[in-house]
Amino acid sequence: MKIQLHPDSFNPWQELQDYQQQRLSKQQGEFGATASFVGTMRDFNEGDQVSAMTLEYYPGMTEKQLGKIADDAQQRWELIDVLIEHRVGEIKPGQPIVLVAVWSIHRGNAFDACRFVMEELKHHAPFWKKEVLEEQSRWVESNTDGYK
Repeated sequence: MKIQLHPDSFNPWQELQDYQQQRLSKQQGEFGATASFVGTMRDFNEGDQVSAMTLEYYPGMTEKQLGKIADDAQQRWELIDVLIEHRVGEIKPGQPIVLVAVWSIHRGNAFDACRFVMEELKHHAPFWKKEVLEEQSRWVESNTDGYK
């Protein structure tokens, strides 16, 4: 398992490839499924144009909560590994915010666990978003429902 917060932009596809090659190379024949999710910043929210966002977090607590979410997924499903990488700091539209990847023997476990990790992260990880609009900024009070 790997949990990493990025203060600068990152390439989720390269991170995924590197992690699989470096950490899972000895297990290549063990997993039959890799499910991944990459979230990027939109340039709109709640009907307004958004030009940037600052993502704040609680150092130590955030990583611990992300680890707990990954552990919970590993207890619910038969998983080989879990990777969570998340941006913090200033983010611009189009930049990646989050990468969640899950490896398992079968696709059902991988799909279900990946979705679970992402939804738990959105609703329980201590991150705070402040959006920059045309004439003001605002704190985002709640996340969208991932099941819509």
